[in-house]
Amino acid sequence: MATISLKDVRKDYGRNPVIHGISLDVANREFIVIVGPSGCGKSTLLRMVAGLEEITSGTIEIDERVVNQLEPRERDIAMVFQNYALYPHMTVFENMAYGLKIAGKNRTEIAERVSSAANMLELGPYLTRKPRALSGGQRQRVAMGRALVRDPAAFLFDEPLSNLDAKLRVQMRLEIKALQREVGTTSLYVTHDQVEAMTLADRLVVMNGGRAEQIDTPMNVYLKPASVFVASFIGSPAMNIIEARVAAESRGVVVAGRTIDLDHLRLHLPAVGAPVLFGIRPEHIAVSETEKVDLLLTVSAVETLGADALAHCYFEGGKKGRDFVVRLPGTRTVRVGEHLPVVLDRAATHLFDPESKKRLN
Repeated sequence: MATISLKDVRKDYGRNPVIHGISLDVANREFIVIVGPSGCGKSTLLRMVAGLEEITSGTIEIDERVVNQLEPRERDIAMVFQNYALYPHMTVFENMAYGLKIAGKNRTEIAERVSSAANMLELGPYLTRKPRALSGGQRQRVAMGRALVRDPAAFLFDEPLSNLDAKLRVQMRLEIKALQREVGTTSLYVTHDQVEAMTLADRLVVMNGGRAEQIDTPMNVYLKPASVFVASFIGSPAMNIIEARVAAESRGVVVAGRTIDLDHLRLHLPAVGAPVLFGIRPEHIAVSETEKVDLLLTVSAVETLGADALAHCYFEGGKKGRDFVVRLPGTRTVRVGEHLPVVLDRAATHLFDPESKKRLN
């Protein structure tokens, strides 16, 4: 087992910086998920840890050993890729055993390690098959088994589930999490899928434009996003973020002409009248059953999801758009054009600076 430490790691391609100084300490046995949109630098960062990309500056340590100049095979890591990277002419057993064979392990040890990994991944009946005779999920298990038999200091996963269908992704997520808990190997996992990120991670690294916008537990990232980007990226559907201003006496904010009293939250708000960005997630909004109404919305579109329904709305007196989303129980009937009086969960509100886009509260 191992720790991984990144200290101000940077990567430039010529004069174009792509990783802007990321520092991260990964504890022994910890499962870290690096999440972000395409092109944010998450796979580049993983490849730098693996030794497949040179770093421009900074330090990478694995188990307190600086590995900047070490070849990938010298770093004691194992990678699992999205395209499986299996040898098509080899059986499952031969694919899983190949790394051990190259490392000079004897036949008995190879057989024991492969058998143990195959049983753990439920691949026992398929050891004599070749990859073409396997499903996508089974091929990904073989790729994981090939990494597992090596007993590395750390696992590096580069979007391993992106080629699987939705049902298989759910199944494989559960298997990867269970496997990591059982073997306890320190892991870095890259994905653009926020559901994977939230369900797998001990901690998340949310990346944007080559920078780590926030490093925290999944629930802290969800409950207290550090920036507008994080708030918009984590959560499905995305957080509602709209322009507002600080209300008189700094007791709250004015949203769509209505004052949302936030005084009891003891926020340190900017000056009266100052612009802010106000955020609240669709699941923290409820249809008012009393005379108390925070916002009056008009429904412009409805997405029926079964257990839930998403009402896309615009503000009273505003333009007919889809600026505000409300998550409703699937049993509640709502129609386009209907007026929706809603109340907001004050404890789940978020304020951001309109210039820096950083969190205020």
